[in-house]
Amino acid sequence: MWVFGYGSLLWNPGFEVSRTVLARLPDYHRSFCMRSIHHRGTPDAPGLVLALDAAAGAECHGLALGVRPDQADTVLAYLRERELISSAYVERVLMVDLADGTRVEAVTYVIDPDHVQYCGGLPLEEQAQIIAQAVGGRGPNTEYLHNTAAHLDGLGIADPDLAWLDGRVRDLTRIKARQQG
Repeated sequence: MWVFGYGSLLWNPGFEVSRTVLARLPDYHRSFCMRSIHHRGTPDAPGLVLALDAAAGAECHGLALGVRPDQADTVLAYLRERELISSAYVERVLMVDLADGTRVEAVTYVIDPDHVQYCGGLPLEEQAQIIAQAVGGRGPNTEYLHNTAAHLDGLGIADPDLAWLDGRVRDLTRIKARQQG
C-alpha cells in the first residue's frame, strides 16, 4: 500500500514507513485551505492546515510512503482516525507518479470544498496572520508550517507559496516576541 504525503505526513507519518519515494499527484495543489479546529487551532480560534485542492492541470509534489502489506489495515485505521477527525478531508485512492516514472495507487486525503472548514483562496498575508497566532491540540500552527517547509526544502521540493509563508510567519513571530518582551 502507498500513502501520498504532502504536509505533516512528510515529517510525522505516525506509522512505520517501509519505503519513501518522491512522487507527484496530478490535478491537485497543496494549500492552506482548511481551517483547523482540532490539531492546529480551536473552534474559537481556528488555525490553518494544508490540504489538497482539486485544480485541473495543477500538480503536487510530495512523498509516496510505502506500507508493508501486513501493516496496511492497521495503518489505514490509524490514518482514518487522524485525518478524518472532522470529515473535512475525504479519503481517495488516486494515481501518483513515482520519481522513476511508475504510476501507483496511493491513499490520499483531499479537501471537501463543500465542508464548512474549507477556506480556499485566502490571501497569503491572511494565511500568515492566522498561522502566526493559532495553537491546537497538536501544538502551534507555526510548528506545522515550519516543519513542513523544512522537509519540503530538504527533499528538494519547491513550493513558493509555502516558502513565502514560512518567512513571513517567522517575521511575524519575531515582531510579536519583541512587542511582548
